Amino acid sequence: MKKVLAFDIGGTNTRLALINSRFEVERDLITPTPTGSKEKFMENCIEMIKKFPLEDVVAIGAGVPGVVNPETGKIIILPNVHIGDINFGEILTKEFNLPVYLRNDAQVACLGEAYLGAGKKFDRVFFVTISTGLGGALCVDKKIQDYVTEVGHTLFNWNGQMIEFETIGGCNIEKFAKMNGKNIANAREMFQSARYEERDGVELLNEWVKVLDKYIQLMADSYQPDIMVFTGGLMKAKDMFFHRIRQDNPNVLIQECHFSEGAGLMGAGVYALQCAKII
Repeated sequence: MKKVLAFDIGGTNTRLALINSRFEVERDLITPTPTGSKEKFMENCIEMIKKFPLEDVVAIGAGVPGVVNPETGKIIILPNVHIGDINFGEILTKEFNLPVYLRNDAQVACLGEAYLGAGKKFDRVFFVTISTGLGGALCVDKKIQDYVTEVGHTLFNWNGQMIEFETIGGCNIEKFAKMNGKNIANAREMFQSARYEERDGVELLNEWVKVLDKYIQLMADSYQPDIMVFTGGLMKAKDMFFHRIRQDNPNVLIQECHFSEGAGLMGAGVYALQCAKII
């Protein structure tokens, strides 16, 4: 049976899995992601691959948290890993004599959900990841749409000033709180304060949900998805907001990702299998 290796590379951890053409994960491995060094980053990827049997492997797929050139397999920049300008595909192809198919992590996660997950019965699937930042991607007819990229950096008017939707990501909550006259340090504190019905936490969460609603409506109006699927670290506090965004946006079908935070890994596998023309 033909198989692929699938990378899900994050700012904290790198996961690699051996996935067969039945979409079964046969083996997987996780290591900390080296940051700040291109050489150590690539050495880690190579050493991980060497721990897997390659006899039936026909390709390598990868999703990474940043900007890439899928035509050349080059990583342009990984902001959270503090590196860039890496010939990722070229290096791995030279080392293992396998084709490498590289995409942004949100794009491959969207593909995983569209092909196998919550969106598999729909034609147009919009993927939302809400964790340290806010991202999104679109698949139409089980194919990644390149014109949807870095949508978290979209500007909008908020109380008279232009800000990015990324402002409500976990790493920006302190900044968002100050914009609203609150002294809250992070997302965990916001959710906890709101859970205890403390005034600042409740008010900040209400403003946070308003921005998320605005994002949902803009993405729905722009891309007309049949379904929007959500994942990301902040979904751990979904009981504080997920029911609200579904009520606030009755014109949009909103669901949780089937694969949760594993969507990127499965999506990288699906993408490699697609590009290798196995599926």
